[in-house]
Amino acid sequence: MKEKILKELKSRAGQYISGEEISNGLKVSRTAVWKYINQLKNMGYVIESQTNKGYRLVTSPDSLMPQEIKENLHTNFIGQHIQFLEEVDSTNLYAKRLAENSFEDGTVIIAEEQLKGKGRMGRDWVSPKGKGIWMTLMLKPKISPADAAKITLLAACAVCRSIEEIGGVYPKIKWPNDIVLNGKKLCGILTEMSVELDEINYLIVGIGVNVNLEPEDLPKQILDIATSIQIEKGSSIIRKELAAAIMNNFESYYSTFISKGSIKDYINEYKEKSAILGKEVRVTSSSLELQGTVADISEEGQLLLRLEDGSIREIISGEVSVRSLKGYIS
Repeated sequence: MKEKILKELKSRAGQYISGEEISNGLKVSRTAVWKYINQLKNMGYVIESQTNKGYRLVTSPDSLMPQEIKENLHTNFIGQHIQFLEEVDSTNLYAKRLAENSFEDGTVIIAEEQLKGKGRMGRDWVSPKGKGIWMTLMLKPKISPADAAKITLLAACAVCRSIEEIGGVYPKIKWPNDIVLNGKKLCGILTEMSVELDEINYLIVGIGVNVNLEPEDLPKQILDIATSIQIEKGSSIIRKELAAAIMNNFESYYSTFISKGSIKDYINEYKEKSAILGKEVRVTSSSLELQGTVADISEEGQLLLRLEDGSIREIISGEVSVRSLKGYIS
């Protein structure tokens, strides 16, 4: 209901609208309208009220409410249904719970704060209130489960392009799912799915972007490997614009992939944005530890690692960790 009332206020372009008109239009009581107006005020919306005139929206905060995001959204299905949460354990966990029932393809879960944000391999992800973009895209792709990892790569391209467009900075991709800026982690992408036989029931893409975090928002133990757009740029950006841009760009890449069944259209862009191509890295997992030079990224999205003996080892995205020999990434 808050979103509907906000839509009514925005539709008047700063003019007053009476509580009675809102009440009648939305079929709620005047008391309910007053309650939701106060909730919007508590979120940072400046709303004036005058007897016999009603309510007038003066200014809006950097909110991720659906009505704010949709002002900049130009998609056919991604983000056409947005579930906004002020607080959640994690958007991926929420999406999994939602997926147990039916959901619209392209549904987006977005939160102001995550209390138990997670990255790959169960790592914690710091998600302070009002400082980042913590969201999950919910999909029903008609593809083989073996091709699901390619969606992580196209999501990385979409996020990079969006940060360039809105943030004015130029991040790189650390294969397969991290976005880095000046050698530090800026964004993580966590793709998970439910599979039955050879069919994907649903696939979710969790995207966490450190947008306006300041150094004090990050735990001291990760200050040398994590950053935010604001820290690197020296100024904040508008989160709702970046969130909409990510959805717009993701739909473009994703639709092309689904229609063609291939990532050839964007693999060159992915390689151009690679933070590790041509560099010496260490690849580790529970059963693997290799050291070599990243020779290429294949058209199927695998990392091609040249070992010391000159042979090429194909690394499949999954439970592996890639690190520069000098640290997180160089």
